[in-house]
Amino acid sequence: MSTLVQKNIYQSSHLLGFLQQWIDDLEIREEQIAHQIVKLIPAQCPFAREVRLFGRVILRIPALCKLNPLYEQLMGLRFRALCFLADQCGEDITPYCT
Repeated sequence: MSTLVQKNIYQSSHLLGFLQQWIDDLEIREEQIAHQIVKLIPAQCPFAREVRLFGRVILRIPALCKLNPLYEQLMGLRFRALCFLADQCGEDITPYCT
């Protein structure tokens, strides 16, 4: 039983590491996607959210505070989207910074 628990911990940490790397490697290339990212990922730590499409939950976002293991990656993705909008698109991003 002990090896089963160790295997599950290893698999979940491997999956978490994969997700962290995948988010870190995402590249912002389109203005519309950058806007979606900035709108979806809030600047401050909110409560958990559910994204619904046609009344069905398609994505559950856990609270984005430092307890979330993906917090740093999501904040980095949001920052890269803001930088893309400011640098590549010449947009004023101050409305997104509150």
